[in-house]
This record gives sequence, C-alpha cells and structure tokens, in this order.
Amino acid sequence: MRIPTRNGVGASRVSLPAGAWPTVLDFLLERMPDISREEWLQRFNDQLVLDEAAQPVAATQAYTPHTKLYYYRHIANEPVLPEKASIVFEDEHLIVADKPHFMPVTPAGRYVQQSLLVQLKHLTGHDDLVPLHRIDRETAGLVMFGKRLSDRDAYHALFRDKAMHKVYEAVAPYNPALKLPRVHVSRLKPDELFFRTQEVDGEPNSETRISLLKTEGARALYQLEPVSGKRHQLRVHMMSLGLPLEGDQFYPTVLRGPDAEEDFSHPLQLLAKSVAFTDPVTGEARAFQSALRLSIAH
Repeated sequence: MRIPTRNGVGASRVSLPAGAWPTVLDFLLERMPDISREEWLQRFNDQLVLDEAAQPVAATQAYTPHTKLYYYRHIANEPVLPEKASIVFEDEHLIVADKPHFMPVTPAGRYVQQSLLVQLKHLTGHDDLVPLHRIDRETAGLVMFGKRLSDRDAYHALFRDKAMHKVYEAVAPYNPALKLPRVHVSRLKPDELFFRTQEVDGEPNSETRISLLKTEGARALYQLEPVSGKRHQLRVHMMSLGLPLEGDQFYPTVLRGPDAEEDFSHPLQLLAKSVAFTDPVTGEARAFQSALRLSIAH
C-alpha cells in the first residue's frame, strides 16, 4: 500500500517491535520522547498517524508488534527562512535547484515546510521527488533531484562512481605562504560531537582539490573540488590548512550548536557552484551553475 504525501511531506515509518506497550501512543511516547504527549495526540486527532493500509490510527489503538506505523512530521510555528529556493533546470527526469543558506535539503530539526524537498514538491507538483545527493544545511548552491524511480539508480551511480564533477566556492583567510593549487587528502571520521567531523591518522578516505580564485586583503575566494563526498569534508580540509571558512559555526571551535537560534546575517561562506556530468538517462552533456554569490564574488 502506498502511503500518500500530505502537504508536500512524505510519511516517516516506524516498525513496532515485540513488546508490552498497551497502546500505540504509549510506544511512540517511549520511542520518541522529544515529542510531547499533547503533540502526538494532536497528530492522531489530525489523522497524521496511519497503519500499513494507510488508514488513520487512534491513539488508544492496542499495540500490535511486528507491524508498521506511518506518521507525518509537523512543526507548530515553524520558522520562516529569509530566502526561497529556485529551480535552475527541469526535464522529465531531473530537477536541479538552487538552495539558499540555512535551508535543509530534507525535513530536519525545526524545518519541514521550509525544507528544499517540500518546497520543490509544492512548486512542481511532483510528490515522488527524491534528492540524488545532499549538501549541508549551512551550505548554499546546487542540489539535484530525481523525478522517476526508474532513473534513480543511474543518477546515484554518478556520485558513487565519481563521474560527477562538482565545484564549490568558499571564502576564508588568505595565506600567501600556502602553496596553491594543491590536493588535500586525509582520513575523516565522526567527531565525539555528533554534528562534527574530524581528521585522524590512517589511510586517507577523502580528497579535495583546492585553488585560489581571488584575494581581497586578508580574505580570499577559493575553488574547492571534492573527489570524495565525506560529511563536512570541505570545511574540515580547509580548517586543517589553517583556512577556516567564514561564518562556520562548527569549525575550528563550536560557536553555535545545531539547535541554536539562527543568525541569518552571517551565513557560512560555502557555495556548491557548479556540476557537470553526462546524463545517464539521455546521454546528453550537462553543466549547471548556481546563480547565488558569496561575500567575495568571482
């Protein structure tokens, strides 16, 4: 049974394990303690919790192990981001969007309707959109979405097989003693702080090509070409060279946690500027550029 999209939001799924919870509400309260009883009761009343047959579930329904529930995320008083996404390209297979800073690609944290995916569903009417890759919420620039299930493996393979040429731009301090261009390789792993990444000793698993585009006093605009796609790779690689990105709240030190209030006046100076590839579905050569700009324009 297909679970429908509601107001641009796909349903989240939770499997019900063996256990002695009296009702589905009791289970959900224990499984997801960050969501209050009042909020769950409102979701049940709004028919935002469904069973495997896509039928609304009552909060008092008896718990049945080895089944599944589906629920829709909803955030009361969701903050409004200062900028909207735009579409750079669309055909019957693919959408390429320009994502502003601060916007998550998919619903996350305090943002659902403001997420890029939900905005694009509203703009295009295509409920089956799926992101083909991700960029950080703090990063602006190009994100690709697939429109048809039958095409998705082919597009995902572009990233898996490193057949997608991605170019980023970043603003960071200028160090005339640092020889550029250069290739930076290192081993990255999750940090003790769950939202950060760290470099460690060992066999490299990440690679970035770094070039200097322009200087402006003590600041500079850099071109970054990631060969691999590790989380926060560009931010960590630049920091390790003594060039932390302007506006970075996580590196080299945590200035503001991921759940802190936003400061829209100081966006991270990192932009997914362009992508180029051979379309695996149509065979055409594709190249797209973001229309967004950083504080130093090239």
